[in-house]
Amino acid sequence: MSGLDFEISQRPDFALVSVQMQPGQVVYSEPAAMASMTPSLTMKAGLKGGWKKALGRVFAGESMIVNTFTAENGPGEITFAPGTPGDVMHYRLDGNSIYLQRGAFLIHSEGIELSAKWGGAKGFFSGNGLVLLKAEGTGDLFFNSYGAILEVDVTDDYVVDTGYIVAFEDTLDYKVVVLPGSRPSKTIKNFLFGGEGLVCRFSGQGKVWIQTRYVHPLLAWVYPFRPTKSND
Repeated sequence: MSGLDFEISQRPDFALVSVQMQPGQVVYSEPAAMASMTPSLTMKAGLKGGWKKALGRVFAGESMIVNTFTAENGPGEITFAPGTPGDVMHYRLDGNSIYLQRGAFLIHSEGIELSAKWGGAKGFFSGNGLVLLKAEGTGDLFFNSYGAILEVDVTDDYVVDTGYIVAFEDTLDYKVVVLPGSRPSKTIKNFLFGGEGLVCRFSGQGKVWIQTRYVHPLLAWVYPFRPTKSND
């Protein structure tokens, strides 16, 4: 199966993916990701993989609906943009699998299936949800971040704050733990309010992708400046 002919531009702040599609070629995307396309392409929205997989995507922070774009009337170009300002990464799957945090999926080619994977109870307290999104098969996968993306080759052990993880390969083992040095008296409070102090400890060999920004600290910074209702 040949790969997609694509280009990623406007990196790393406002990444845009342009795909040159050949007749009969198909691309699947998260709803509202399509920015533009030529009239030779058609779009169909619906469930992919049945109700079970569709519900799994919802639990993993994605939409139940998947948009399918097909080059039915000849070749054409289509562009995709993520909802958050940041970068987009391409990953070529070759019979293996990769795990994505909630909201990271953007588009994929034929030959790839998305499903939900239980991420452990502590994932709930990190603010990233209980379920990871698992992509497996053979084809092209694109995922997005909030901020730029750093690719790290893990060869032994590596620790990442849960809020900064975008994706990681299935060759890595992982567990969510309390950050070493966190005061026990603050552990419960940290779990309940944004996951401060929770990290993911990776082991083995493989790649992990980290985003340079995390939306929760931004929201905490913006919160005091929100409009409030006057008593006058």
